[in-house]
Amino acid sequence: MPVSAIDQLITALGKLPSVGGRSARRMALHLVKQKQLRIPPLHQALARALEEVKTCSICGALDDTDPCRICSDDRRNHKIICVVEDVADVWAIERAQSFHGVYHVLGGTLSALDGRGPESLRLDSLTERLSAQQVTEVILALSATVAGQTTAHYIAERLASYSMHITRLAHGIPMGGELDYLDDGTLNAALQSRLPF
Repeated sequence: MPVSAIDQLITALGKLPSVGGRSARRMALHLVKQKQLRIPPLHQALARALEEVKTCSICGALDDTDPCRICSDDRRNHKIICVVEDVADVWAIERAQSFHGVYHVLGGTLSALDGRGPESLRLDSLTERLSAQQVTEVILALSATVAGQTTAHYIAERLASYSMHITRLAHGIPMGGELDYLDDGTLNAALQSRLPF
């Protein structure tokens, strides 16, 4: 028996990250109820993304230009490179509007369990950038997970021979955080990274 169009839509939506079966059904119902209003723009956006979105050959971010808009922007400080795991991390940092350097997307972290070694990450292209540009600082903006910190330590060791600052993001108490609600690891990181008052 052939799959109905609605079931196919629900299945496709359910494959998106953070979308479970119930959410996929709600989205499908919303789209189908207002199909003339909602589906054509969605179809056009998906078709355009399929055709135009590409990976930046310099930093590994996604954009519809290559090099991407950030790498092409002369107003950015190209001497500071922020190393991140994924494109979503670039978007998160850009939302804060406080970083004006450029990025380098690794494409993941080191993970022996998942079979991701150094050759799986975009580390060679990072060292090529450091050799070609006059970089003064590399910020290791990796997750505060075991895999993220293992990757950060590996990169720091690999870049030790370059004459530049290697920094990482501060870890600790979030803005508005109350001590009683924080986990032991966050409190420990906050104590280790304390600053003068």
